[in-house]
Amino acid sequence: MEFENTTIPSYEAIVTKRKPRLFGTLHRLLRAFSPAERLILYGLSLLLGVSAFVLLANVNASVSTEVPARGGVLVEGAVGTPRFVNPLLAASQPDQDLTMLVYSGLLRAEEDGGYVPDLASAYEISEDGTTYTFHLREGLSFHDGEPLTAADVLFTIALAQDPETKSPRRADWEGVSASAPDERTLVFTLPHAYAPFRENATLGIVPKHVWENVPAEEFPFSSLNTHPIGSGPYRVEKATFDATGAPTEYVLESFRGFALGSPYLTRIIYRAFANMDELLAAYEGGDVESFVADSPKTLARNIQEGDLMRLDLARVFGVFLNQNHAAILAKPEVRAALDAAIEKERIIEHVLGGYGTVLAGPIPPGLLEISEATSTPITNHAAAARAILERNGWKFSTASSSEGAWTKGKETLSITLATADTEELAATAEKIAENWRAAGIGASVQVYPLSEFQTSILRPRAYDAVLFGEVVGRSLDLFAFWHSSQRNDPGLNLALYTSAAADKTLASARAETDAEKRDGFLREFLTAIDKDMPAVFLYSPQLAYVVPGRIQGIGAGTLTTASDRFLSVHEWYRDTERVWNIFSN
Repeated sequence: MEFENTTIPSYEAIVTKRKPRLFGTLHRLLRAFSPAERLILYGLSLLLGVSAFVLLANVNASVSTEVPARGGVLVEGAVGTPRFVNPLLAASQPDQDLTMLVYSGLLRAEEDGGYVPDLASAYEISEDGTTYTFHLREGLSFHDGEPLTAADVLFTIALAQDPETKSPRRADWEGVSASAPDERTLVFTLPHAYAPFRENATLGIVPKHVWENVPAEEFPFSSLNTHPIGSGPYRVEKATFDATGAPTEYVLESFRGFALGSPYLTRIIYRAFANMDELLAAYEGGDVESFVADSPKTLARNIQEGDLMRLDLARVFGVFLNQNHAAILAKPEVRAALDAAIEKERIIEHVLGGYGTVLAGPIPPGLLEISEATSTPITNHAAAARAILERNGWKFSTASSSEGAWTKGKETLSITLATADTEELAATAEKIAENWRAAGIGASVQVYPLSEFQTSILRPRAYDAVLFGEVVGRSLDLFAFWHSSQRNDPGLNLALYTSAAADKTLASARAETDAEKRDGFLREFLTAIDKDMPAVFLYSPQLAYVVPGRIQGIGAGTLTTASDRFLSVHEWYRDTERVWNIFSN
């Protein structure tokens, strides 16, 4: 086949040839319209364009979803020097903060008191509540790329149990037998049923290949404690140390291999300061974005609007009444009057700067669904206390003192309140004493240095009444605080409370793994406590967390420690983006 020698015009030539004819035609048509008609045409064209744009935007919105965007940096500040960035040794807030960011456990706690599988993909509890079986996820690794297996978990538990390591977590694992049928299965056998054991399973796992050559007696002194390698949401990208070898800054990078998913924030820069004044100066200078406020005085500084969060703490502060030491406290009306006289709301306002919640019992808010109290709020606390005493045969007289005193027979109502010399406790004790005196109740306050307070007052139970706080925790194991077997040191039953009904419900709650049944036992216990009034419950404090308002995804539940604010850190984000629905899951 032969082709005719013909020149084919280019695309550009065709367009150039046609363009004048097309636009010329349009131009002639527009000139045929009057100015008013052309104006209408232009308006209709504009309206059509806008409508098309809106239509497309609506279509896009209907088939897309706004999701957290990956990226961004958060600069966190803290007072104190990290020494033990190690889940087996962490004690200070900087230690615990960094441990929460760097390490993972079999389970991860949630702010609402629950637990989710972390390194574990699933777990089972035997019917008798004494055996816990955990199954590790596939493909787990530490930040250095080495695989994480059951051997690392067993190694960590053995370190916790070894007295030479001096781990604060040793008591959690005492009597627990640990075994691994294979490299992805862990079996823990308990000496008796213990429902709060799941909290133990949140212990961060340390890498055996890093620590196995460190003798147990040298464990607390190893430099590895400030060069952590874990499997948590963030890995150490860079660390800065001062001339003494103490860390001053950690640059943490999001870990793609984190079991619960790669965190949204790319980096967290954690800076340590010698004191709060230095930290606040860094915040005001823009070198720190977030930190935990240590007192109301700190909050009086120039905190950016919208950069302040209130987070509940699982702690109970109260006045524990020792009826064995002061027989007068055995009278129900005396205990009721002492409670009614205290202006709890004013204490929270003046001592805590408003960062607290009034308590009527031994369980912090948010950890157990409790029916709202229906009693009428007290408007005059002194008058309410006086009325209780008068109804029960007490007489107020000025015969014995210029200020007057309540007497009944040969008894005179007077109480000595003991506490430790922390700023918060000392100030609270003075407010309580003022309230009691306003009701005519004799009251004196004894404030002791913390070490003396613990050895000479708390342990021997040498007090009429003691003002102190309890870290209840999300597991709500109240056994150590209220069971009659815990009345003496090292038990924590500071009221020396004895009740057969309470003992039974506390023991049942401790052994019950069914959450609903366990909550039922705890409510029965609250009924007994409310009836017996062994203590005056004051408040549960709140954590003041200064953090940019743009940071979203922060959990708002009840925290056991300040470091628990990082429980959901992998879900924190600064910005959002829209993606099609098919890609959002």
